[in-house]
Amino acid sequence: MTYRVQPGDTVSHIALRTGSSVSAIVRANNLDSRALIRVGQMLKIPSAAGTTASSAAPVVAAAASAAAGATTHTVAGGDTVSVLAKRYGTTVAAIVAANGLKSANLVYVGQRLTIPGTAGGVTAAPAAPAAAPAPAKAAAPAAQASGASHRVAAGETVSVLAKRYGTTVSAIVAANGLRSADLIHVGQVLTIPGSASAPAPAAPAPTPAPTAPSAPAPSAPAPSASPAPAAMAGTYTVRAGDTVSALAKSWGTTASAVVQANGLSSAALIYVGQTLKIPGTSTTPNVTPVTKQLVPSTFLGRTYPEATVNAANANKAALLAVGVPSRAEMQAMVVRVAREMGVDPVLAQAHAYQESGFNHASVSPANAIGTMQVIPTSGEWASQLVGRHLNLMDPYDNVVAGVAILRALHKTFPNNLDYAIGAYYQGAGGVQRYGLYSDTQMYVNSVKAHMTRFSG
Repeated sequence: MTYRVQPGDTVSHIALRTGSSVSAIVRANNLDSRALIRVGQMLKIPSAAGTTASSAAPVVAAAASAAAGATTHTVAGGDTVSVLAKRYGTTVAAIVAANGLKSANLVYVGQRLTIPGTAGGVTAAPAAPAAAPAPAKAAAPAAQASGASHRVAAGETVSVLAKRYGTTVSAIVAANGLRSADLIHVGQVLTIPGSASAPAPAAPAPTPAPTAPSAPAPSAPAPSASPAPAAMAGTYTVRAGDTVSALAKSWGTTASAVVQANGLSSAALIYVGQTLKIPGTSTTPNVTPVTKQLVPSTFLGRTYPEATVNAANANKAALLAVGVPSRAEMQAMVVRVAREMGVDPVLAQAHAYQESGFNHASVSPANAIGTMQVIPTSGEWASQLVGRHLNLMDPYDNVVAGVAILRALHKTFPNNLDYAIGAYYQGAGGVQRYGLYSDTQMYVNSVKAHMTRFSG
């Protein structure tokens, strides 16, 4: 059968809806490893075991049969579908199917979720449709039967693991319910689909060595090994401009050791005010490491404080080091998040385009970060709005923050579109007290012009 892509669709959603699999749809349509699709695109939907529409039945049946042995969970701050799946001994796919979720990543505080039971094999049911395609390696959820598990070590990425285990990025993303192929963290346990060699996870032991080229090769694995916390020599509070690599150098240790000691993600992202454990050193540095000047100190005739500009440079360096999604991927993310949060996708795209041109590596001298150009204080407000901590460096969290702020501003100014748009630039308090400044009015006019661009 064929399917026309609708706004908000992803390959994983289409696979779940039709009873096919991500890898099968990717192969049938010659999609790349990111499985990118566009609205209006016609996709071939390969059938599972000779049937397409009927193969969705096991998913529906699993959700229905779960009702008897299921429990109900009220989402609290910090909860995610993957966290709940692990806590209740079920799977991301089973919770998504049982609750008809559009995305495994979007749940909100106070939401009541049905958690499928585990006693009657309910959690295995969502995996059945994906196991039918002939090539076992390509069926992402089939890893339950033929795959392996892998604990992420410092320096590893999804693409590195896909190459090592002879599978694909999209298969690992689908098997683990990841929202981005880049966002995995040290210590995370991943299901590796289609891998016949279960002992393979033992191989990552030497992998930390390439992540610390400045250290002698023989000693590189030692700091990142689990006994490292025993050698802690104190703590350090992160300052504006700090990076893990610069701190590691000043402490006479390695970046991988700092990452391991503090349970940081593979991107090694840190934030001002964070307390870090110092591995393998006896003193705490008093000098803030110097970061290369990537962000200027002035913008539109205004010069920003040195601490703010230093923080902006540190954030810019971190984004460039870890890599960011493409502009097309960020635009698609803005559309999806806006729809799921009840905000006009046209408005959200217009703001994102005005702010950064969908470039998540953008950082301003005011330390406005990412696609939606959110400053840290506004990020804290957005975190309160959605009920969990938002990391503005994370592409997905950045978009959630920007869209949450847009939603709040349009509730503050329900009958004045210009004020609601302008408040994103000038601040709601400033607009309420002084109206729109001349440069704010120019911003409003520009955003409204972009809205016509994205409304077609």
